[in-house]
Amino acid sequence: MELPPRASGDELLQPGALVSVRLRLQAMAAHHDLATVIAYAFDHRTRMLPFIGADVRMAPAGVRAIGSAMVDAGFPKTRIVLQQWNRRFRPSQMRLDGRIPDLFMVSSMQIHTAPCIELIQDACRIDPAHRPLIIAGGPKTIYEPWGVFSSDPANPWGADVAVTGEEYVLLSLLEVLLAIRGEGESMRSAFYRARDEGLLDAIPGLVYPRGERDNIASELVDTGIQKLLGDLDEQPSPVLGYGLLELPSRKATLGLSAIPANKVSKYSPVGSLVLTLGCKFKCPYCPIPAYNQRQYRTKSGERIAEEFEQLYHAYHMRVYFGADDNFFNDKERTLSIAETLSRKIDAGSRPHRKIHWGTEATVHDVLQMKDHLPLLRKAGLGGLWLGVEDMSGALVRKGQGEDQTVEAFKLLRSNGIFPMPMMMHHDTQPLVTFKSQGGLLNQVRLLRKAGAITMQVMMLTPAVGSKLYVETFESGLAYKQVGKTPVENYIIDGNHVVASRAKKPWRKQLNILLAYFFFYNVVRCLFSLVFSKTDIPLEPALLKDSPFRTKRSRRMARKTMMHFADFFAQLFGMWGLVFTVRRTFVWMMRLLFRKIHRTTAPPGSKLPMCAPDGGPAVHDLPRAPVPADAPCAPPAEETQTE
Repeated sequence: MELPPRASGDELLQPGALVSVRLRLQAMAAHHDLATVIAYAFDHRTRMLPFIGADVRMAPAGVRAIGSAMVDAGFPKTRIVLQQWNRRFRPSQMRLDGRIPDLFMVSSMQIHTAPCIELIQDACRIDPAHRPLIIAGGPKTIYEPWGVFSSDPANPWGADVAVTGEEYVLLSLLEVLLAIRGEGESMRSAFYRARDEGLLDAIPGLVYPRGERDNIASELVDTGIQKLLGDLDEQPSPVLGYGLLELPSRKATLGLSAIPANKVSKYSPVGSLVLTLGCKFKCPYCPIPAYNQRQYRTKSGERIAEEFEQLYHAYHMRVYFGADDNFFNDKERTLSIAETLSRKIDAGSRPHRKIHWGTEATVHDVLQMKDHLPLLRKAGLGGLWLGVEDMSGALVRKGQGEDQTVEAFKLLRSNGIFPMPMMMHHDTQPLVTFKSQGGLLNQVRLLRKAGAITMQVMMLTPAVGSKLYVETFESGLAYKQVGKTPVENYIIDGNHVVASRAKKPWRKQLNILLAYFFFYNVVRCLFSLVFSKTDIPLEPALLKDSPFRTKRSRRMARKTMMHFADFFAQLFGMWGLVFTVRRTFVWMMRLLFRKIHRTTAPPGSKLPMCAPDGGPAVHDLPRAPVPADAPCAPPAEETQTE
């Protein structure tokens, strides 16, 4: 069930709205000495292909954006703690500037729900007189905000408020609280006064508890769907956020200072940047279009070039991943960005000559951009993650047929850009076919032959916020538990089979492993020493006569390194496969030998949810029936056993 749309024409903030709220907060900041800790929840049980490595070597963009917004708004006493680096961090023991922070924020994805809850529970152990205002955010709360509030009277933990939107929603909340906060008053106290006076109800994008019954909230109030920032140039500089990262540690407490600037690239050698947001395709299993209100948002080429340059000078970062939904979504905007970056290179900018970046796109849009690939390579684009899904078109059709995919791969490689396919396995796809390329291994073989050096294969899984989400449960496709093992959030990751009509779903789990073994193996690794898939042009044709052409010796050294890059990619893939087998083999055995219990109702809030006026809550997905004593209620869960 997708997030409902706002009224047509009311999806975006007015131009300058984010800048304005930041300026107002800067004027207020001198009177409020706030200390803030922002934690990114991370479940280490999710570490496996295809994300292992990047999960701990690339600081997430979301928490950095919040950190940047806080510093830009005038609150420099802010620290970002990544649980992938600080596994033993405990909010109850945190001290910043020698005191308990005024604000404690937790950001989480759905698969990291368990550690997110543990962080909130631990923060709730702080004495109420000194407890910070606890704010939950991130993808988890965007779609399931009720998941950060307890419904158990015996264990009454919970965030004070959930933010179901982006930076503007958080800053608007802070503006309201600081406007009424008294001298020496805690932010938590100011929040509850603002809540009781109805001052939060005009800020769309919040969910907060109201009333009390048996030590827990009587209901959750949902202020609605956020308005989106249309011009991403208004976002604060990411340079600010990178300067707030907590040094990796095994301690439960915080260090005296953040990571020094000259060490940031050591711990996060790959920088994550938001370049564009939104996608024109409407795949029923994807929540992205609905989240973006069917809008396509982007930064200007000048702003992107400026961020690259600032990050290079501040932290010596050279490699970036664009956190895009589909970078080639709008041809005109894409070319504007590429042309700006290319002009910087032509002008002799050393940072832009050194920078390499990758992002995501579709096969269809690559073919639409085929005449402009040399320009994109010149702009620094070195890798493109492509949503190949299933080339047979049995799952979804978005221009990714066999011939089109192979053509796109050849075009990218001939222009010095690495194609990185992302595949999706599903119930109707066999492991092998003999008269077509519809089989999973057939397609993996074809993609490797076409030049893929990495591979992502995931099982089609119900994604919260997507059009098919509720239907997946109501049709009995989704699992509730296998044997006595419940389907927890950390295994709803695409690597585990948790929803399938297959009579033998363990075979689907095995198929994914076989696909990875087929792609990453010793034989292929040895062959890559001679027949390397990374032997592609180092520079596009447009740069042959460039005054910045490398010396012959350096060029030969780079070609040698590139030749062996395929070999090391194979080694890395086999290393990651060890973790994947370790974490999914046991689940496959459970699917083989244990009873599968299916559920016919999607997870919902165990607390009644409503709008400020008592109407239905827009984030209560699926919509709950209205009982006699509350405006909203959670769905009843039914199960059937296989």
